[in-house]
Amino acid sequence: MKAVVMAGGEGTRLRPMTSSMPKPLLPVANRPIMEHVLRLLKRHGLTETVVTVQFLASLVKNYFGDGEELGMELTYANEEKPLGTAGSVKNAEEALKDDAFLVISGDALTDFDLTDLINFHKEKGALVTVCLTRVPNPLEFGITIVDEEGQVERFLEKPTWGQVFSDTVNTGIYVMEPEVFNYVEPDVPVDWSGDVFPQLMKEGKPVYGYVAEGYWEDVGTHESYVKAQADVLEGKVNVDIDGFEISPGVWVAEGAEVHPDAVLRGPLYIGDYAKVEAGAEIREHTVVGSNVVVKNGAFLHKAVVHDNVYVGQHSNLRGCVVGKNTDIMRAARIEDGAVIGDECLIGEESIVQGNVRVYPFKTIEAGAFVNTSVIWESRGQANLFGARGVSGILNVEITPELAVRLAGAYATTLKKGSTVTTARDHSRGARALKRAVISALQASAIDVRDLENVPLPVARQQTARGSAGGIMIRTSPGVPDSVDIMFFDGQGADLSQGSQRKLDRVFARQEYRRAFPGEIGDLYFPASVFDSYTGSLLRNVDTTGIAESGLKVVVDASNGSAGLVLPSLLGKLGVDSLTINPGLDESRPTETGDMRRNGLVRLGEIVASSGAAFGVRFDPVGERLSLVDEKGRIIEDDRALLVMLDLVAAERRSGRVALPVTTTRIAEQVAAYHGTQVEWTTTSPDDLTRVGREEGTIFGGDGKGGFIVPEFSGVYDGTAAFVRLIGLVARTQLTLSQIDARIPRAHVLKRDLATPWAVKGLVMRRVVEAAGDRFVDTTDGVRVVETDGRWVMVLPDPAEAVTHLWAEGPDDASAQALLDEWSAVVDSAGR
Repeated sequence: MKAVVMAGGEGTRLRPMTSSMPKPLLPVANRPIMEHVLRLLKRHGLTETVVTVQFLASLVKNYFGDGEELGMELTYANEEKPLGTAGSVKNAEEALKDDAFLVISGDALTDFDLTDLINFHKEKGALVTVCLTRVPNPLEFGITIVDEEGQVERFLEKPTWGQVFSDTVNTGIYVMEPEVFNYVEPDVPVDWSGDVFPQLMKEGKPVYGYVAEGYWEDVGTHESYVKAQADVLEGKVNVDIDGFEISPGVWVAEGAEVHPDAVLRGPLYIGDYAKVEAGAEIREHTVVGSNVVVKNGAFLHKAVVHDNVYVGQHSNLRGCVVGKNTDIMRAARIEDGAVIGDECLIGEESIVQGNVRVYPFKTIEAGAFVNTSVIWESRGQANLFGARGVSGILNVEITPELAVRLAGAYATTLKKGSTVTTARDHSRGARALKRAVISALQASAIDVRDLENVPLPVARQQTARGSAGGIMIRTSPGVPDSVDIMFFDGQGADLSQGSQRKLDRVFARQEYRRAFPGEIGDLYFPASVFDSYTGSLLRNVDTTGIAESGLKVVVDASNGSAGLVLPSLLGKLGVDSLTINPGLDESRPTETGDMRRNGLVRLGEIVASSGAAFGVRFDPVGERLSLVDEKGRIIEDDRALLVMLDLVAAERRSGRVALPVTTTRIAEQVAAYHGTQVEWTTTSPDDLTRVGREEGTIFGGDGKGGFIVPEFSGVYDGTAAFVRLIGLVARTQLTLSQIDARIPRAHVLKRDLATPWAVKGLVMRRVVEAAGDRFVDTTDGVRVVETDGRWVMVLPDPAEAVTHLWAEGPDDASAQALLDEWSAVVDSAGR
């Protein structure tokens, strides 16, 4: 006997889950419902099956193919238009006309004894046997009543309570003889229970009802879908569960990685190659799909999570359904009954309330409170670029596919045949992404100079030597699981705001240029990169007095790429140096704040015990520099900026220095004392480097360890800052602690406040209004200056739902009071 699986329904009541996926493919315990149906058919010997398809038919065909993997023979009958339950089977008549056949729905979960149903049909000599079951609430189903012999006496489709005369309902499973096709018109919508069965009964044909024992759930609503998952996990339905029961009710599939410190309270299911970190808690009736990542502190209870979902730290999922390829960021909350469609982004600390529907491809911004369904709206990322280029979690937000599209968009902004320099840090993630970037550039008629693993300043300098631009991929500072894709202009600096917007537009429109076969770009690897860099550095930065000074310095390379440059550089400088942590460590491509602090403490101990003049510590990509004085004391980054400023200004006695507007105004005092002036810039690195390249600029810095040495380059360069510092100290004959002591103390405090995207403009308007008659500086954001010189600055973040505040006063208490006052203004506007 053959079987017919009806898999053409749209499943409108299950949207948004069925917006981009046919209902039969919805997973139950990480297997499509239809696969459970096919496995049931196979258990009862029904291996030849016709599948009727209509809505998103290609997805069903692509998933199941010819059925070989299931040990079955599958063929497909495609409906051009909906034909109803009987019309769709009539559409497959050619394959079914020779013998009795069984009809079953591809989206109902059951474990009925189909063999007994077929035997009943044969014993009764029925033309049609309707499989029935008893349910507590028959309103959503067709009611059927049979006589003592099992012959059907009456049908009623979806009754009201006043019409209910039985709890025996039609399951949509039938055994039929081919003669039934005589009662179905071709190519028009026809239903079995509404059209065909009443006609058969009117003519006295043998239509029987078989009351089945066992489990049956018509997965037609979100509630029944979640219930079906729980019933499988509770063992209420006899289906195959793919995996190992590692403890009672706790099923884990092959390749899944569950940390011993994760809390699992079954029954639950964790799919193949999923990863559950320490501190995560997964509770009963939760189904975690394939390749899902559950970060530490996440809590899941009665949640159904489809494949390839990222569940961020401390997020909370209760009684919800999450579609495939969706990212749920840190501390997001999705409540009971909510459904998130495929490929959505749920931002940090956002809340999706119960029973809300978020349709596929939508973005819920960080901090948002969503209490109505999101159907048409789609707020993409406001700006592709953040403070460090394009940044995000590796293989969650930043994937090889995204890297290819970004590189293709960047190439499209350049002329065919241009050269782009590529580089990376020493992490495996950056290496993998760079290969994707190179392929996309070449395929867009761009030649590539690949530097491989080099310090970031070297990548910038080499880009400026004849390339139209550059791309550097590195691990995000302080965030080991994230990466930054950084784009440079032809001078090695970060792209300007205008160039970023141009790239943004090409990326958003997906208007990528592709090369003809003869135009594919070349790939080559330049030689002597480090010698070229150090030679240029020593020619341009004043090193007089170093060899004669007898200075001794301690250099910490932080096991990063800065250590690749130091050997040849230190030898040519002629300085007595001790280098620590010189080797590359792939497992530590970046460092957290605590790691950096501990490294500086250790550096200070070595400096103090060795009698060195000072110590420097590079970040892992050699872009930034931290200082320790001769006594082994750490000079904080904001103080280090003032120390370097004092040394440079004292030697030059003229010119200007470039500093972001968030820097303490003591910098103005230091600069003015030595006859120099400050040019204030925005907080954007490209603005600071723009001023750094201008004639007359003698120094630049951001107060975070980033220093610009204009005589060498207009970008942050830790190695160049180190060489310049040695020369300055050698010539001034003062120690770093003496210089630090003569600079007044600054009192600048910072605070970040969560601000929904929708109210950022309102926040800034309220700040300007609250400023009243006070002086307002709008170089970047809004800086309000009090009459006594105290100031506060309010700046909305370009990439996150956050507002940054800085305040400076004569002491910490005064700065704190100012910060509290203006935080209240921002908070009131954001409510």
